[in-house]
Amino acid sequence: MRFEGFGDGAVEFFEGLQADNSKAYWADNRELYQEHVRAPMEALLAELEPEFGPGFGKGKVFRPFRDVRFARDKSPYKTHCGAVIEQGRGGGAYYVQVGPEGMLVAGGCFHSESDQLARFRTAVDTDVHGERLRKLLDDLADQGWEITGTALQTRPRGFDADHPRLDLLRHKTLYAVRSWEPDDALHERTCLRRVRESWEAVRELNQWCADHIGVTEKKRR
Repeated sequence: MRFEGFGDGAVEFFEGLQADNSKAYWADNRELYQEHVRAPMEALLAELEPEFGPGFGKGKVFRPFRDVRFARDKSPYKTHCGAVIEQGRGGGAYYVQVGPEGMLVAGGCFHSESDQLARFRTAVDTDVHGERLRKLLDDLADQGWEITGTALQTRPRGFDADHPRLDLLRHKTLYAVRSWEPDDALHERTCLRRVRESWEAVRELNQWCADHIGVTEKKRR
């Protein structure tokens, strides 16, 4: 299936799901989700994986169901559809998401186990790798990307208060994000170009994450 844009009903489906996050709504609108959201997302990923996957990772479309085991919010369904190309969580990722707010693309480190965080801080502590990361992030910010992620309020243990990259060392996750509100391009092949150009922009950031963070060696619980 060639990607031709998300269906005209994609945004409306998620707006409805936000208003009524129930199994009844899902059952009544499952075909709408499959035709206007899921199938186009699979087609988008299938076209881009040969370009961004080799030597980096595999693509997948995330399941629509939320993990509510430890969540206060027990609503069963995600109010967006996301897809990713990655080796494993944390070591760089090409991410795309569509939902009621439109489309979002991102790249970088979205998760870190203790071994990954240790490798990240070791790399940031060095002038060569740390300053390389700084430049990559500054360049993306200049292009209009939002640089974000979870971070400590205080300095991490073992680093001086006057460390030149203390702001980066505080981070536990670190990634770049850009987004578009719903528009005509979301439903056209133009959407593919947006994602491709955006993923190309974060390619070097993702490679930095792959080289200096990598996948976790800890077993999944």
